Amino acid sequence: MTTPATAYRFELELTVSATPEQVWDAIATAEGISAWMLETELDPREGGAVTFRMGPDVASEGTVTAFEPTRRIAYEEDWATLVGHAGADVTPLATEFLVDARSGGTCVVRVVTSAYGTGADWENEFWEEMVWGWAPMLDNLRIYLAHFAGQRATATTSTAMFAVTPVEAIDRVRAALGVATVGDHVDAAGVDGIVERTIAQHFLVRIERPVPGLVSCFSHESDAGTVVSLSAYLYGPEGAAAAERLRPEWQSMLEQLARDQAVVTTS
Repeated sequence: MTTPATAYRFELELTVSATPEQVWDAIATAEGISAWMLETELDPREGGAVTFRMGPDVASEGTVTAFEPTRRIAYEEDWATLVGHAGADVTPLATEFLVDARSGGTCVVRVVTSAYGTGADWENEFWEEMVWGWAPMLDNLRIYLAHFAGQRATATTSTAMFAVTPVEAIDRVRAALGVATVGDHVDAAGVDGIVERTIAQHFLVRIERPVPGLVSCFSHESDAGTVVSLSAYLYGPEGAAAAERLRPEWQSMLEQLARDQAVVTTS
């Protein structure tokens, strides 16, 4: 048995335009977390269970370790099992959200995540991917609180496999939607909105039509190629109907772009 002596830790901080109560609703209720991060099940109490669903057959299960309303929530997850290394010599993945009220109707939200492992390659890869993914996800929280605080979401995701690099694949989607720089107006694929973020393997559009919401696109490598996921959080009573209309349109678009990219690559 190897002693888990390798320390992993990162800390992120952001300022949001919201009250402590609004922040708490977004980070410490199942409906709130599901409106900007992942579909979540949560028993809101210390010792309660929490489950984050990352796809139809992928979920991370954990336990709430601290629950101090409007101030702090913490939980632990079994990260080794999540990535196929059940029983590995690592400590649980510990995450806490800390909320600090400031003047002018703002709050500082700090997220601290840590664990101990053995320094194995799979551990380092897991942490590199998680650190990379958390920053844009917290930007989702910032935008959600600024524009949609308290609203519940219908989530929908369409995915396709591309035979090119993650950057090349997502650039193909950017071009199809007209996503270039932050602040650009987008009117394509059934939505109308404003680009809020665009980085190497991710972009985010805040939409106004057909319903208010966030449209997020990520690309990442897998054993079979590059996976591109186009997801949305659609708010309000018409969100579910909008999701039903948009999902097949996005799926068809991604599959066509993947086919076109393959033709370009092999020609």
